[in-house]
Amino acid sequence: MNDFDFFVGSWDSVQRRLKKVLSGSTEWDDEFPGRSECVSLLGGAANLDEVSFPTKGWGGVTLRLFDPEREEWSLYWISSNRPVIDTPVVGRFVDGVGDFFGDDTYEGQRIRVRYRWSNITATSVRWEQAFSVDDEKTWETNWIADFTRRA
Repeated sequence: MNDFDFFVGSWDSVQRRLKKVLSGSTEWDDEFPGRSECVSLLGGAANLDEVSFPTKGWGGVTLRLFDPEREEWSLYWISSNRPVIDTPVVGRFVDGVGDFFGDDTYEGQRIRVRYRWSNITATSVRWEQAFSVDDEKTWETNWIADFTRRA
């Protein structure tokens, strides 16, 4: 239930996104900074983080909820560019890596989405977003965020 306790606090991040998603491109967009604040709620059964991208002029909120019966997390993303709650990605941590999956569409195409949390230390963590168009046979990582805890 306390899987996301590592993320509670203040973080700086380096964000990278693919320039063209689902096109076979390997060209990454310029790196840009992010700043995140995360709080634990309900004794660790939920947490909420707000991220801002100061050079991009937008940000978002992630709400994470733990279901103790299923031993799974549901992660809900809300962007300031489109303030609606997206369909959650759902999953769990195994051996220090958290994988969370969901169904979505990208530019009208049905996709599977994966969020992955990895390389977790007391002062750093990596988050990745990937899309699959072939029922999880292959994944294209299209967004990477490397976080460093602020002192």
